[in-house]
Amino acid sequence: MTTLKIPTPLRAYTSGQSEVNVAGVKISEALTDLVAQYPALKPHLFNDNGGLRPFVNLFVGEHNIKDLQGVETPIKAGDRIMLIPSIAGGKPCRCEERSCSLRRSNLHVTRRLLRRAKALLAKTYEIGRNP
Repeated sequence: MTTLKIPTPLRAYTSGQSEVNVAGVKISEALTDLVAQYPALKPHLFNDNGGLRPFVNLFVGEHNIKDLQGVETPIKAGDRIMLIPSIAGGKPCRCEERSCSLRRSNLHVTRRLLRRAKALLAKTYEIGRNP
């Protein structure tokens, strides 16, 4: 049997298990076995066409299957497969639209930090003036 490590966000679909034993000689067979054991995982791993979702990353040991043979990557008993979903977001806003919520949020945070820095400088000045 091969062990497939389940990330925390998907453990709700595996009855809380962090590792699942799967059968198969290729990644595709291991995933088929995983989904057979836990059908609720299927929409989180596969798209409507049955292909692996692009944000799903699978590693055999330390090697990403995307750098190997994809879902046709061979596996053997004792291998450890890690399922690591990508984290979305983090792209900075570069637009000039005032209506952009990210831009407004960033401006809000910047203004708050500037107000705090201004207050801190004023206090420092007062302390220096009145020893």
